[in-house]
Amino acid sequence: MLIFVKIGTKHQYSSKFEIMKQFLLLITLLLPLGLWAQNTSVTGTVFDYENKDFPLQKVTVRNLTTKQAVTTKAAGQFTIPAKKGDILELSLVGYHTDSLYLLDLQSKTIYLPSNSTALKEVNIRSAKVSPYLNVAPDPNAKGATRVGTDGLEGKKNTDRAGGVTLALGSGRFRREKQKVALLEEKDSVETEIRTYFNEQTVQELTKLKGQELKDFVEMYRPSAARVKSERPFNYDYYIAEAHQAWLKLPAGQRKLPPVPEMKSQQK
Repeated sequence: MLIFVKIGTKHQYSSKFEIMKQFLLLITLLLPLGLWAQNTSVTGTVFDYENKDFPLQKVTVRNLTTKQAVTTKAAGQFTIPAKKGDILELSLVGYHTDSLYLLDLQSKTIYLPSNSTALKEVNIRSAKVSPYLNVAPDPNAKGATRVGTDGLEGKKNTDRAGGVTLALGSGRFRREKQKVALLEEKDSVETEIRTYFNEQTVQELTKLKGQELKDFVEMYRPSAARVKSERPFNYDYYIAEAHQAWLKLPAGQRKLPPVPEMKSQQK
């Protein structure tokens, strides 16, 4: 219920009304600025890649564009100032460092793969026996006897009692098998590159069209060796990084030079 109390003249009421109008107008003008400020950050949650229900805390989330950084909370959540086109880098000890190119500012769900660790094989080439092992031999110990001689009775322990089994063709078969495995791996990597680096995926990130798009795809197609060495390979980050390098090039250098024609040898 509103109660009006007369405390002044008609002129005073008019002045207060004008002040109220100006105050409401100021709020109306500032409201879009507040909404705009709320849209200059991005939120997300980071999980373990293998156990997708396990949130990762203390992950460092760095905006490579603004150099700002935050860490994830206990539930794996983070909020960092950002805008479309920025690149976020996520790192945690024991996990692969990953990068995220922001196409929009919607909430993100990110899965970090852990670093696989394997113990190196150790080959023991020699061993030194302690001289103290035979200081006090057991007087009741029995001597060593040969067991299972397979028809080699009468041979001394120092005699050669064995042979070498030759597996003819096994080396060639192993080499052929390795060659097939390498070809299959190369074909798998090439198929992956064609799937994630093509004109459609590049156009979605860079907005390039026509001949410029074709020249960019031909010029910056990642090699199979690089994709294999940077597992897991982040194609979105690679495309964004390559596009920035491409924009810095003069217009005349934004394509591969033509392949020189081979002159036929005259007989």
